[in-house]
Amino acid sequence: MSKILLAALAATVLTPVAAQAQSGREVRHDQREIQRDRAEVRRDVQNGRMREAREDRRELREDMREHREDWRDYRRTHRNVYQRGAYRGPRGYTYRPVTIGYRFAPSYYGRNYWIADPWTYRLARPAAGLSWIRYGNDAILVNLRTGRVVQIYNGFFW
Repeated sequence: MSKILLAALAATVLTPVAAQAQSGREVRHDQREIQRDRAEVRRDVQNGRMREAREDRRELREDMREHREDWRDYRRTHRNVYQRGAYRGPRGYTYRPVTIGYRFAPSYYGRNYWIADPWTYRLARPAAGLSWIRYGNDAILVNLRTGRVVQIYNGFFW
């Protein structure tokens, strides 16, 4: 009897872990599918097949919409991941909304502000020379050499 209870308890504890691993796999699959769709659109345009390019763009938009909805669902069900402590900026910090191309001073994108594990938040892995940083409640992709903003998610953290 106790073996059955222990097995049932183990199954209930391990089930959420398996579900999270599966959702992560699905997210990566969706990202690869979006990349394939983009490549297909580029090939169609280069080869002058405009009708196919239009259809592929429509499919790409649909895949991107589904990917956004999946991410929103993940964020909604994992609210505790996105609840971070109060943000402490560099000396003299005052929050001002920024746009793509804005240039940060080096003190704003130092190691203290890096998002160490972007996958935890389902952020794309940054390319070489780029890093995700926290700026207020925003997640911002910054070029570490120039300090220029490449991508922004406003109101990312709760």
